Amino acid sequence: MQRNFNNSVQNQLVIRNKVLFIVLLINVLLSTVYSQRLLTGTVKDSNNGEPVEGATILSKNGKNHTHTANDGSFSFLLAQLPDSIFIVHTGYKTWTGMVNISTENLSVKLVALPVELSQVTVVADQQPLNQIMKVDLEMNPVNTSQDLLRKTPGLFIAQHAGGGKAEQIFMRGFDADHGTDVRLTVDDLPVNMVSHAHGQGYSDLHFVIPETVENIDFGKGASYADKGDFTTAGYVNLKTFDRLGYSTLKLEGGMFNSIRLLSVLNLLNETSGNRQSMYVAGEYNYTDGPFNKPQHFNRINLFAKYSRFLNDNTHIGLTASTFSSKWDASGQVPDRAVNAGLISRWGAIDDTEGGNTGRTNIALTVNRFINENTRWQSLFYFVHYDFNLFSNFTLFLNDPEFGDEIQQRENRNIYGMEHKYSKRYLWGENPLLWKSGVGLRYDDIGNIELNHVFQRGTFLEPLSYGAISETNINAFSSLEWNIGKWMINPGLRFDCFVFNVEDKLQPATATQGETAFRVSPKFNLFYNANRQTQLYLKTGMGFHSNDARVVVAQHGRNILPYSLGGDFGVIFKPLPELLIQPAIWYLFLQQEFVYVGDEAVVEPSGKTQRFGVDLSVRYQPLKWLYIDA
Repeated sequence: MQRNFNNSVQNQLVIRNKVLFIVLLINVLLSTVYSQRLLTGTVKDSNNGEPVEGATILSKNGKNHTHTANDGSFSFLLAQLPDSIFIVHTGYKTWTGMVNISTENLSVKLVALPVELSQVTVVADQQPLNQIMKVDLEMNPVNTSQDLLRKTPGLFIAQHAGGGKAEQIFMRGFDADHGTDVRLTVDDLPVNMVSHAHGQGYSDLHFVIPETVENIDFGKGASYADKGDFTTAGYVNLKTFDRLGYSTLKLEGGMFNSIRLLSVLNLLNETSGNRQSMYVAGEYNYTDGPFNKPQHFNRINLFAKYSRFLNDNTHIGLTASTFSSKWDASGQVPDRAVNAGLISRWGAIDDTEGGNTGRTNIALTVNRFINENTRWQSLFYFVHYDFNLFSNFTLFLNDPEFGDEIQQRENRNIYGMEHKYSKRYLWGENPLLWKSGVGLRYDDIGNIELNHVFQRGTFLEPLSYGAISETNINAFSSLEWNIGKWMINPGLRFDCFVFNVEDKLQPATATQGETAFRVSPKFNLFYNANRQTQLYLKTGMGFHSNDARVVVAQHGRNILPYSLGGDFGVIFKPLPELLIQPAIWYLFLQQEFVYVGDEAVVEPSGKTQRFGVDLSVRYQPLKWLYIDA
């Protein structure tokens, strides 16, 4: 009997302890939930009421931060209440306010100010140098797409064979030709042309009207999960204005009969009752150039952009643009011919080089804000492209009678779409952002040619003539996990390519095809010592696809040569007006084959490795004085 009584007492004590533990746990959870608060709100421009995208929200007591979406909305977890929050964006006065348990949905209106370096914030998921691109665009006027590319630190360009040809790009030790190792996009619309008549990754940005560009996003290396083909040395994305509050008319003139006419018309203004906006832009360029034979370069650009909120959660944007360009090039100039007095340095041996090209783009974007933590983005696009280039690199080396002039010509249609999904979670007090996406791009190249010609007008013989179709299916997923002062960012990308090539010079030969896959892991690590200093390590594998004609000729070997690299750097802002970013980097590129479009041959290039040091310095000692190096 005594034993049973003792067992009963012990059981009651165990039950009582369990109940006390559960009650204590519930109290802890309730206190945690009570002490934390999910703050939601919107940020708009005080002048025109338009939403401010990309503003950074910080708290005094918390370690995390967030950014406003396309519609200016945000959701932010506060570690404790009451708390002070700061809202920062380049071009606006910093907003500071107190929030407490009674604070509901927050509505903030930012006051516009001249862009200053002091407005740039150092946070893990937003590159400070990208934030100050607006400073460059406002302080240094741009008239061409070449000027836009030059804004990217460490990227250099050269122009040859007339102003209508795409620029030669140099970045991180790469002579990237016209884009082979640098991914170029405009509003995420791809610019690089796969299996191009002139060269792999050929990127002609001349369809961009500089005054429509609001910001430039860029990154170096291949550590970005959402960036695919051609991202070896890095990427550049030009972001055009979604809306404008003004109209512009500009007329410029200069030497050599140079003229530029620009018109930007703001047709619709977004208001609280009419949440839509639209503007159109047009540009005309003409110049004869400094050469003995006039260049007769002319280009016409047309651009239109419409955006609208269908409701509080859905935003759509429609963009359409077209451009046409025609020019006569200066040609190759042999030094011995100039020294012998046969021609001046402004003359030419073959003055019939040049060409014409055109591109038409249509893009539809859909942004769906499912809730304060979940977002879906879709991009659908169509591109029609024409290219016709006459070149003579060797003059009379191969054909002493008619010369070595060649014609490279193609026409293609591109169909594509991208879908991106992002969702914010909480792991205890640590925010976690999950991003995933899928994409499809299909290039239909009906005719792609390399011909031997005489002074543009006489066709001599075909050197290469065919049709190509190329499909890229891709997917990616990445995490941004903030743990105290650390941000851990792993990612993984998958790409599948399908190549088909038809040789029209040998019609009896069946169309040949190959398929290839590439898996590209990424891992980035950021440490925010304070709001003035950040250390980072960015690593990843990237790739660029080879020309479809290489793929077939090499029977599927080395179709997607990979790159492997990393960056270790520091972002340091010792003064509000001074930003310093040193970095050391390494990049390895696997063996690849290169298709030489000028000769219709395949050449191996071998393995390569590159390493170096980057240093970017920005300083604004006075409001009117800005220095960058």
